[in-house]
Amino acid sequence: MIASPAPREVSVTLSLLDASGLSKTFGIIEVLKDISLSVRAGEVHAIIGENGAGKSTLMKILAGNHQPTRGELKIDGQQVSFSGPVDAEKHGIVLVHQEILLAPDLTVAQNIYLGRELGNGIAVDDRAMNEGAAKAIHDLGADIDPNAIVSRLSIAQRQLVQIARVLLVPHRIVIFDEPTASLTPHETEALLKVITDIRAKGVGVLYISHRLPEVKEIADRVTVLRDGRLVASHDTSELEPADMARLMVGRDVAKLYPDRHAAEVREPVLQVTGFDVPGYARDAAFTLNKGEILGFAGLIGAGRTELMEGLVGLRPAKGTVSFRGKPVAFTDVHSSLKAGVAYLSEDRKGKGLLLTKDLQVNLTLASLGKFIRGLQIDRRKESDALDKAIRDFDIRTGTKTILAGQLSGGNQQKLLLAKMMMLDPQVVIIDEPTRGIDIGNKEQIYKFIAALAQEGRSIIVVSSEMPELIGICDRILVMRGGRIVGEVQGEHMTENEIVQLATGVNVGSGEAA
Repeated sequence: MIASPAPREVSVTLSLLDASGLSKTFGIIEVLKDISLSVRAGEVHAIIGENGAGKSTLMKILAGNHQPTRGELKIDGQQVSFSGPVDAEKHGIVLVHQEILLAPDLTVAQNIYLGRELGNGIAVDDRAMNEGAAKAIHDLGADIDPNAIVSRLSIAQRQLVQIARVLLVPHRIVIFDEPTASLTPHETEALLKVITDIRAKGVGVLYISHRLPEVKEIADRVTVLRDGRLVASHDTSELEPADMARLMVGRDVAKLYPDRHAAEVREPVLQVTGFDVPGYARDAAFTLNKGEILGFAGLIGAGRTELMEGLVGLRPAKGTVSFRGKPVAFTDVHSSLKAGVAYLSEDRKGKGLLLTKDLQVNLTLASLGKFIRGLQIDRRKESDALDKAIRDFDIRTGTKTILAGQLSGGNQQKLLLAKMMMLDPQVVIIDEPTRGIDIGNKEQIYKFIAALAQEGRSIIVVSSEMPELIGICDRILVMRGGRIVGEVQGEHMTENEIVQLATGVNVGSGEAA
């Protein structure tokens, strides 16, 4: 359970916003069907559902990014129609997007004040903006240099900058779309405290999250969407996370993690010693065995992602790596892929998939050589491969011709898995496998990972979700400050032991370990 202030006991009756009969159609596909809900002053109203249930589309309608095909909106009882997000902001509605919408080459402060720069006479007052940005970031419980270039920040840091930017706009209703998907527990706790504070000021909050214990902790009401329809709306006090999951998927999700048995014989596949990624990881040493799922835990900034990127040739690195008993040096990602080591980036939208290309192109791009016949690409063979991937990985799409960017987050992750498995890798490194993914798709992805290990493939999972690592891994290595500081397995795979290693603090005493 997240340690944050519990929802206050209040009676809220003043409705700031009312939506009636909202529907939205894209082409021939109706993604929202007759949705009605309200947002009250001084409450957190959570909207939950599986990926593709229509949550983000609904939020974009309420924030002026989309126009509804049917239905109406009222603010303070008066009907409104937004011409765009700027118009919605004038009415006091602001949206923290799930996607990162920042200018990568500008600083943190420049992004926070972009389009509303502070002036000092005829010039921009950089000092005032830096001070304002530093305070806005500090209020979120983070420590980010306002002069830092955004492209050099982690995904979690970028998300915090985006939240700080939105909260500087005068607001009566704030919509958060998966705001904590990339945040650490500490950052999540700080953000929930901010939400509690703005609720106490009479602001209405719409909150989307797949983290159901988090929803239970912060929300006053919960509305559940499934397949574009509203299926339930309850006071949060009436529901436990298991009830929410059942309403989301339409069935019991009794066991999230699959049963599996680790390989009895430890046969080393990948051995790493004295491995450095300059500026990020130092003196890393570990062994990955055949058929094993090895987890990497640690706080944001611990160097987990950078270590993996260095290992597969995406970052400059040095050290000793043996693959199947032979020394290797992966100078780029192509050499690691050719050897049989595949890396699935945590940033599936920015680095894993081509969002403006169709599913077939995305699936076969990394393994295109398999589909060349003569001097041409065998499109029929590509199409058959896509049909098989859709079946094997349960990629849910209305039509094969849609773009990868039109898939839900869970289905994008399945497509990325299918893409990498086209290369038949023996080692699969998956960074944040279920970030921003609903509980139904999480269950499927865990089964896919377990099945890969059962086939004899070796898996590395990097995750910020400790229950996930504990639920699917055979062993967990913990990083802190760029170093591997410990290993847990068996009965020692507990959140307390992982946190103690990750922070260097004795959880029981609060003292440095």
